[in-house]
Amino acid sequence: MEPNDQQRLRSLLQDRQVATLAVTIDDGPFASLVPFAMTEDSSAALIHASQLAKHSAGLGEGASYSILVHEPDDNPETNPAQLGRVTLSGKVQPIARDSEAYPAAKARYLSKCPMSEITFGLGDFVLYALQIEHARYVAGFGKTFDLTPEDLVS
Repeated sequence: MEPNDQQRLRSLLQDRQVATLAVTIDDGPFASLVPFAMTEDSSAALIHASQLAKHSAGLGEGASYSILVHEPDDNPETNPAQLGRVTLSGKVQPIARDSEAYPAAKARYLSKCPMSEITFGLGDFVLYALQIEHARYVAGFGKTFDLTPEDLVS
């Protein structure tokens, strides 16, 4: 991977605020848009979701997930096949409010998504670590990379 590709990948994971989350609900796929932040070591994506949201039904401990983060499609002159995008997949791990990991994960999430501060006071919201087992990065047409979690470390 070239340095420019690495920079685009870092930008996707650190600068983009939303991802498309895909989970399985009632034996079928369901996709939703969610704010996210990466853990400091880039081993997981953090999301904070209401248990009332439909996608939360697919976020049980150990459930499989996939998220897609992509560059904006805001220029009609841009070939969509050239948009940088990364798909992360792995297993869901809810973070208990009373766990040692919770304060750091909450702070990391809020540093990227400060507008979510109010939701941390609501009892139906859960903070999840989407543990990354595999990543597939497309830096443009014909530039695809299969990555391990270790490859994502900034």
